[in-house]
Amino acid sequence: MSIHRFISNLEQQGELCRIRQFVDPVLEIAEVTDRCCKQPGGGKALLFENTGTAFPVLTNAMGSDRRICSALGVTRLDEAAMLIEKLFKDITSPRKGWQNKIRLLSELRRVASWMPKTVKGRGACQEIVHHNPDLGILPILKCWPADGGRFVTLPMVHTKDPHTGIRNAGMYRMQVIDANTTGMHWHRHKTGARHYREYKALGKRMPVAVALGGDPAYIYSATAPLPDGVDEYILAGFLRRQKVRMVRCITQDMEVPEDADIVIEGYVDPAEDLFWEGPFGDHTGFYSLADRYPRFHVTCITHRKDAVYPATIVGIPPQEDAWLEKASECIFLAPIKLAMLPEVKDMNMPVPGVAHNLALVQIDKSYPGQGMKTIHSLWGAGQMMLNKILLVTDSPVDDYRKLAQQALTRINFHTDLVFGKGPLDVLDHSSPRFAFGSKLGIDATHKWPEETDSPDNRKSLLVSEDGDKNQKYSMVSAWNLDLLKENIPIAILAIRDPGTGIIAALGSHLLADEELRPVKVFILLDDTVDICDPDTVCWLACANIDPERDIRLAVAPRQQIVADACMKHPRNYEFPREWPNVVTASETTIRIIDQKWEQLGLGNFVSSPSVKFLEMKKGDGAAAL
Repeated sequence: MSIHRFISNLEQQGELCRIRQFVDPVLEIAEVTDRCCKQPGGGKALLFENTGTAFPVLTNAMGSDRRICSALGVTRLDEAAMLIEKLFKDITSPRKGWQNKIRLLSELRRVASWMPKTVKGRGACQEIVHHNPDLGILPILKCWPADGGRFVTLPMVHTKDPHTGIRNAGMYRMQVIDANTTGMHWHRHKTGARHYREYKALGKRMPVAVALGGDPAYIYSATAPLPDGVDEYILAGFLRRQKVRMVRCITQDMEVPEDADIVIEGYVDPAEDLFWEGPFGDHTGFYSLADRYPRFHVTCITHRKDAVYPATIVGIPPQEDAWLEKASECIFLAPIKLAMLPEVKDMNMPVPGVAHNLALVQIDKSYPGQGMKTIHSLWGAGQMMLNKILLVTDSPVDDYRKLAQQALTRINFHTDLVFGKGPLDVLDHSSPRFAFGSKLGIDATHKWPEETDSPDNRKSLLVSEDGDKNQKYSMVSAWNLDLLKENIPIAILAIRDPGTGIIAALGSHLLADEELRPVKVFILLDDTVDICDPDTVCWLACANIDPERDIRLAVAPRQQIVADACMKHPRNYEFPREWPNVVTASETTIRIIDQKWEQLGLGNFVSSPSVKFLEMKKGDGAAAL
């Protein structure tokens, strides 16, 4: 399915808005997209037809349940997982009799028919060839005011293992340096980075090809958490039930999908000095700060005559990437169950947890210790190694309030929490060391007799809401005790000018206060945060903590913890790294889009989501000052 057919399908379904008014790729397209994608259900896909270039820009194309399903050719996301499970069982089930064995051969031939194939000649992606490449012909976006420049945000970056020739297609942002050079932001844990290290060891240039657009199944597959060495176009072929046709690039020894919209060919020279890349407003909702990454030199640009430039916007959740993550959550549940943990029944990565900060896993528990076993197994599995907070339960994981009630009733904080250390996502800003820090595993399953310790000795969930607390805790500017009324023993506190000493003293007082004994979890946030918005609280509570450092347990048998989710900027915390700012639009861009809104044809006015978070910023740069 071409991107044009996908656009046509979305338009027929009422899922697309065409914007004919000029909208600047510098800051403005991102602000319009941010307003739309945060609408209930993900808003609509946006096609910006007037970008100041020959190419329209498509954003938020897969930013809803209906659109991601349409992109993958399913009616429900779990369909793909069910098909994988059926395929695995069909192939591995014992076969008796020659007729059943013939059926197995037929099944294997069908699987083989999905493998990518390189075809001769040029593809649609090479209808126009620019041998003197200039990235300025493309409507590359600058998304946020403190970004280091314009970034290609939805590139499928193709590399090959220099020893085996096995291809990888990954999604790595690319910052424009000049007319024919970009940065190549592949994280140290990713396959592209491994290929780079191997070319460096060989002293060879690394050929690279970047595809944009084409079948949306390609875009999804490039984001999917496939094992190293598995070609992403096998997954795309499985989703489409047909092989992906690849063509050879013109200036590099690489292959790309023949129906891609735009291809940027080039190379990375590992012998070169690294480029100071970034900052970039990232999917964590914070800026990823500048760091050194390789340079990508463009040798050729090709594209279709009617090419569309696809882009995505990331920032404070929810954004389009949340729906791509939900697709992976469903599709890769089957391999986890079949290959590693058959007890796993469901997995949920809440959107505010930005994929790697929070995961909820439901298991079918059949023996003591199984919850802890699941935690340790998942922390050693693929991209789950980057998870920071992992809760395992034997209850459904889709009703957050009910799960919180049940989990906090079952958990003994002194026996059911496990603190570990290991790799973290490169974008995690809370750990004192880059890409390495602590993790929290929570066993919230029903406990067998062998697992029980002291009983939960909480009193009834009633806490006085009079003014005494405000006098007693002068550093607390506001209390949110609403969850206690729903039998969820969590209190959220807004803190004035937090710091290492202040938080330590406050934690001691909270855990010694008999009046607050009914509260099991205290979450501390800066007083610039809306502590009554559960999504914002969850986002920051996961993003801003290093579990081992920031979670304080009461002395047994008291069942309470204090979680310090305040910003750890260096002026009032003993924190060794720069703390990033939250990602928001500038007030100038907000005003421009406010004035343009009526002309954009997007219906009723939608205010900027950034307004709510402007007060949280510490200065105008990418780092909090």
